[in-house]
Amino acid sequence: MSNARYETYETYGPAYADPVYGGFDAPPADLHSAETLAHGTPGAPGAYEDTYRPACETPTLPSYEAPTLPRYEAPTLPGLPRQGAPGDEPGPGFAGYPDPGTGARAGSRAAARNGSHRRSARRRKARYAERPDSPMRRLLPQALVVAFLAGGTTAFVAKDKAIELNVDGETRTLHTFADDVTELLTEEGVEIGAHDVVAPGPGTEISSGDEVAVHYARPVRLTLDGHPREVWTTAHTVEGALRQLGVRQEGAYVSTSRSRRIGREGLALDVRTERSVTIMADGRARTVRTNAATVREAVEEAGITLRGQDTTSVPQGSFPRDGQTVTVLRITGGKEVREEAIPFQVRRTEDPTLFRGTEVVERAGEPGLRRVTFALRTVNGVRQKPRRIRSEVVREPRPQVVKVGTRQRPASVQGADHLDWQGLAACESGGRPDAVDSSGTYGGLYQFDTRTWQALGGSGRPQDAPAAEQTYRAKKLYVRRGASPWPHCGGRLRG
Repeated sequence: MSNARYETYETYGPAYADPVYGGFDAPPADLHSAETLAHGTPGAPGAYEDTYRPACETPTLPSYEAPTLPRYEAPTLPGLPRQGAPGDEPGPGFAGYPDPGTGARAGSRAAARNGSHRRSARRRKARYAERPDSPMRRLLPQALVVAFLAGGTTAFVAKDKAIELNVDGETRTLHTFADDVTELLTEEGVEIGAHDVVAPGPGTEISSGDEVAVHYARPVRLTLDGHPREVWTTAHTVEGALRQLGVRQEGAYVSTSRSRRIGREGLALDVRTERSVTIMADGRARTVRTNAATVREAVEEAGITLRGQDTTSVPQGSFPRDGQTVTVLRITGGKEVREEAIPFQVRRTEDPTLFRGTEVVERAGEPGLRRVTFALRTVNGVRQKPRRIRSEVVREPRPQVVKVGTRQRPASVQGADHLDWQGLAACESGGRPDAVDSSGTYGGLYQFDTRTWQALGGSGRPQDAPAAEQTYRAKKLYVRRGASPWPHCGGRLRG
């Protein structure tokens, strides 16, 4: 090849092919003074495509986890086309890179490609000239997100608390955002009853590291020394419940094992504490320590035997109290049968043949007979009042029948009314209508014998008749026989 071709290219300075502006123009003296395209404005064909995207969208954070931030990678800025890069053929305008094997057309194509690269480079330089701190501007939104998330995470972690929760003996450690005990228990679904115990109390503020204990209460149907009542306890065993309730356990009787566990449903419990009881028997006093349920058991523990009708001063089935004194009563007894008379009744009937005021016994009454059984009792050698336990009738009584006169009595007897009958009665009987002499033969005011009395119309005995009837019969006798029936006192009739 001749040297004329090289000389021809050397006559031109460095040239840039620009199909837009036409021809080959000299490059601008300063790349940063090139035209700047607005952000997002599409460039000419073959220009650099901007891949920048804002990084200011805040990711949604999952609960209880700090966000994982993507590692920031600085964008790779596109550079100017390198001269002599693989695949690039150097143009004829670059000194030191002659193309001895190509003609003028090959030089023109290389110059066109170089001109296109230069225009793209100018546009890229213009965009970055408008944003001289583009890497920082890309980092700033992400830095703000990191700072925001870091602050939120700090507050998030600060409100999270590690709490040790003990529910009825079961302990677990948990994380919570609750501010107080009530909120914590509600959050954990722990229900509290009126008798349950919470420590610290409901409403108390909590902080990380605190311990919250919940003790469930259990109902106990307690019969203590004979007195039933219902109580509540947070203890898990019978022994713990008795200790919590303040029951003295030394020497006490407990109806179940002290180590028995108490469920949430509770249980029934009978407890008898040890008491001091004094037993008085057979002239001696014995004091025993006992947890017996009845007085009889306490007496037996004292070594005293009850026999037959023996009993105690208090009911044997009653509960022995602390400091109580019980007396044993030694009882002996028997039976006694007695007969008692049953009084008869009197029945009265009217009789018109008898003078008014006169009563005559038609049939005498007869008493009945009753057999009564009594219990005899001796207590500690002292005889008690007999107690009537049974009665039976042996014979029924027979009533007495009496006739009562209704006849009008005559007022007087002619020939005898003027005599002193009062004086005669005073002499014969002392003025007593029911008087009877020592032999029983004569009776009444005027000492009639029964035969004479009945002959004068009287009935029964004269001493049983009224005084007026006796005087009437005496007047009739005077009319018949004069004063001779009263030999000693007859003279009184004349005054």
